[in-house]
Amino acid sequence: MTIAMIASVARNRAIGFENKLIYWLPNDLKRFRQLTTGHTILMGRRTFESLPKGALPNRRNCVLSTTVKQLPGCECFASWAEFLASCRPDEYIYIIGGASLYGNLLDKADRLCLTEVDDVPAQADAFFPDYSHWRELSREEHAKDERHAYDYAFVDYERG
Repeated sequence: MTIAMIASVARNRAIGFENKLIYWLPNDLKRFRQLTTGHTILMGRRTFESLPKGALPNRRNCVLSTTVKQLPGCECFASWAEFLASCRPDEYIYIIGGASLYGNLLDKADRLCLTEVDDVPAQADAFFPDYSHWRELSREEHAKDERHAYDYAFVDYERG
């Protein structure tokens, strides 16, 4: 089983504001779709509620929540242990947010698939945990353009 975290992070590790993504980068969304399609995604309840169309297609949608037992198109689990017990040994799991899930499960992850945005937002209330001790595996730099307001990089890490 492989466990990866996927997120778009600012220079100060900001990831969200008022339960919304801070950055709208079409190539980041495309990469997210390419990486997660056909795999399991795990999210918190508030992240699920922030999805504009609900459960994401062509993925096993799982929600970790101590308060919600059922959500449309999702499997709900009350604990990490309960979720893990439902997984196959060859499953590839992407943890997609939010901040508390990232913080609580960083030590369980094998990889980080981050889009690092060259910006510090004016407002943020959700942050990715410190990953400075992780080892960079690859980096793909992109300059801002007509569809992307900031320079950004796709960066993959493994535990250091």
